[in-house]
Amino acid sequence: MAAEKSSYAKAADGDKPVFDYLASLPEPQRGIAEQVDALAAKTIPGLRRGVKWGMAYYGVEGGWCFASGGFADHVKVMFIKGTDLTPVPPVTPVAMGKATRGVEIGSSDELDALQLASWMSQSVEMPFETAAQRRARSR
Repeated sequence: MAAEKSSYAKAADGDKPVFDYLASLPEPQRGIAEQVDALAAKTIPGLRRGVKWGMAYYGVEGGWCFASGGFADHVKVMFIKGTDLTPVPPVTPVAMGKATRGVEIGSSDELDALQLASWMSQSVEMPFETAAQRRARSR
C-alpha cells in the first residue's frame, strides 16, 4: 500500500505556495519539512521553490533538484538525480523516476543536516531540465 500524503496542495511556483504547503502539514511533519526548507534556503544560492504533485519542489534557474513532501508518518526528501549523488540516498520512491533517490525522515532527530546539505549542494550542479526548458534554452 502506498504511503498516504499529508497534503494535496495545488501546483504553483514561488515561495508563498511552498510556505502555505508547509503550514498545511500536521505536526511533526510540518516541523521536519520546515527544517528541510530552511536548510535548502541556507545551502542553495538562488533557490527556487514551487509546489508540484502535492509536494514542495526546490531548484535553481536551470531546473528542479529535489522535492520534499509530508506523508502520514514521515517526510520524504527525494533527489531527482539521486543515483548521481555520493553517497546515493537509500530510498527508492515509487513512481518518481528511475534515477530518483531520497530519505524518509520520521522525526527531527532523524534529520541529518550535514548529509542533506551535501546532497542539496550536489543536486544543484545537475538540475532536472524538462523538454520544454531544453527547447526554450536552445532558441
